[in-house]
Amino acid sequence: MRLIPRSFLARTILMVLVPLIVTQVIIAEFFFGNHWTRVHDTLARGLSAEITTMMNFIDSDNLPAAKTMAGDIGINVSINKKLNRPAKNDNKSMITGPLAKHLQSKLKRHADIYIDRGERLVFVDVPTKSGQIATFGTSLYRIYSTSTEVFILWLIGSMLIVCILISPFIILHSRSIRRISNAANRFGRGLDAPGFKPSGSLEIRNAAASMITMKERIDRYNRTKTDMLNAVSHDLKAPLTRMRLAIETDAADKKTLLQDIDRMTEMVNGYLAFARGETPEIEQATELPPTLIRLARDAAPNKKIELDLPDTPTQFYARPMALTRAFANIIENAARYANKKIKITEHDGPESIEVIIEDDGIGIPDNRKDDALRPFVRLDDARGSATGGTGLGLSIAKTAIENHGGQLFLENSDLGGLRVRIVLPIE
Repeated sequence: MRLIPRSFLARTILMVLVPLIVTQVIIAEFFFGNHWTRVHDTLARGLSAEITTMMNFIDSDNLPAAKTMAGDIGINVSINKKLNRPAKNDNKSMITGPLAKHLQSKLKRHADIYIDRGERLVFVDVPTKSGQIATFGTSLYRIYSTSTEVFILWLIGSMLIVCILISPFIILHSRSIRRISNAANRFGRGLDAPGFKPSGSLEIRNAAASMITMKERIDRYNRTKTDMLNAVSHDLKAPLTRMRLAIETDAADKKTLLQDIDRMTEMVNGYLAFARGETPEIEQATELPPTLIRLARDAAPNKKIELDLPDTPTQFYARPMALTRAFANIIENAARYANKKIKITEHDGPESIEVIIEDDGIGIPDNRKDDALRPFVRLDDARGSATGGTGLGLSIAKTAIENHGGQLFLENSDLGGLRVRIVLPIE
């Protein structure tokens, strides 16, 4: 038997209600329990004193004085020789117990107490010294307060109100978690979850957004793997076919074969560089200007390089090898397509660092910029295919930048070519 429910909805309701009920019970028991006892004891003491005074008048044969006093305080007094009462009195009930105790203490004789719950009356039968029975009848509220009952009703009512108010929020909360669970189940089976959007509390929305990001990364990884296999098959097939044909026809030219081998080596190195982009690396304190200057001079010794870098650069933690590889790919790409000039700019802000790398080449059309960031895509119509390459440079750079929590944008440069803007957060 499971005492704790399994669903989030039931557990949340239980988690809210149990502390609330326990708190209310403690308050009722320790505060109002003592209050109820003190109030009832005070009421019983007062009524017992009044009955004792009237009994003193009756025992002194002064019944008129007793009746006068009874009329003034709202008590009905009668003297009877015999009464038809139930066999069992109510002396030991919770309501009349304090009154019986005080009457016994003051009168020094036994008194029988009876409750008429229908009429909400209480009757006290006290034997007189003459052998008769004096009966005192009054309202039950002379010895009983209803404030505790009202308080208990308010406690129950407040718990019901709390349940009514929090139930919609708990239901919405659990519904958001259920939607995440269903979406995760579909994602795990390789399916999409149409219409799934982050909803609910901030933490749940963040979890849903993280799961969507994870799904996109997995999809991108799968697409990249497929593209890589297609690229390897396509790019290596042509030179291998030429080499085989040249050898079989005895038309092999050493220079041509070496060119094909160099081309294949370049492609394999590109694929290996792309694979190494996910290699773990320890973060270190990093400054960008020295790296940018060195990469620009190595990549474009014959181009004009314009640098606009801060004198006191901001230091931040990064994986230096991955970041260097990313900027190397971008700068080498700019150097390859620039006509005469490359411009590198760094702006350091309080929360991020922005690096802009521009060239004066032909640029990339707006409708092809997204394709340029995909792995193994070469833009034959844009920057030209004569320069070779595997189509991995910008993709490797984009992956490395995103792994640092940054973003990479392709824009049009005022120089006429491509403008690559990188934004890196400072953590």
